Amino acid sequence: MPALWAVIVALLSVYIVWGSTYLAIRFALEGFPPFFLGAIRMAIAGALMFVVLRLSGTPMPTKKQWRNLAYLGLFMTLLSNGFVNFAEQEVSSGLAAVAVASMPLWAGVFFAMRGRHPSRLEWIGLVVGFLGVVWLNAGGSLSGSPKGMVALIISAVAWAYGSVWSVGKDLPSPFMSASGQMLCGSIWMLLAGFINGDHFAQPPSGEAWAALLYLALFGSIVGFSAYVWLLNNVRPALATSYAYVNPPIAVLFGAWLGAERFDMHDMGAMAVILAGVLIITLAKAIKR
Repeated sequence: MPALWAVIVALLSVYIVWGSTYLAIRFALEGFPPFFLGAIRMAIAGALMFVVLRLSGTPMPTKKQWRNLAYLGLFMTLLSNGFVNFAEQEVSSGLAAVAVASMPLWAGVFFAMRGRHPSRLEWIGLVVGFLGVVWLNAGGSLSGSPKGMVALIISAVAWAYGSVWSVGKDLPSPFMSASGQMLCGSIWMLLAGFINGDHFAQPPSGEAWAALLYLALFGSIVGFSAYVWLLNNVRPALATSYAYVNPPIAVLFGAWLGAERFDMHDMGAMAVILAGVLIITLAKAIKR
């Protein structure tokens, strides 16, 4: 059994660090275009992890594993993180976190398509969560940004699809897999940036660089390392609880440091989405 203090530190890392990354993205976007921001962030984090892992003796991914990592990098880096960056040009950081919180709902759908049908309680959670997603997109702040709305839906769906697709696939160890995904994803991001016409109007400020380094070092390396450790040391329901803890934390950071405001429509939709995710998480815990 892991020490209680270690579990608490790891959970706080995932809750607070990942919850804060949405506001950090907004700050970084003040100096970096969306996809180039993702490319630089993932290249830094992926390269640092790769060097450390290789020096510690972790084997190099095989050719087949690199192909799988490149595929995952498309969905779980470009279409997830990259599209969050794109959306946050028009959507507040807290609202982006709320929309992305619908990821477990889409994962339930993809698992059902693979024959792993949800239980009755999980179906209830899926219905409740999707009602929240519909509510969030039907009015309020998000409905005023069609591009942001579509990008955030794609982001949640892509992360869920990649997570489900990766089950049973030939991949390297978890940390090397994360490193490889980020390295491959940085290339996808760079290509998307050229297609999107990303360019630097002026050199990024010190604040924008600080936000980018925070995202690379803490969001991508510290946060993910804590998450992988939790997956291997605590019950999955506890490890994945970030899905309904990150959005309120992101909203608080946005209101506290980013002067973001949310109306009752947005807050009500967030409550419904998180209720659906919580029901699904409890249902999985009960099944185990």
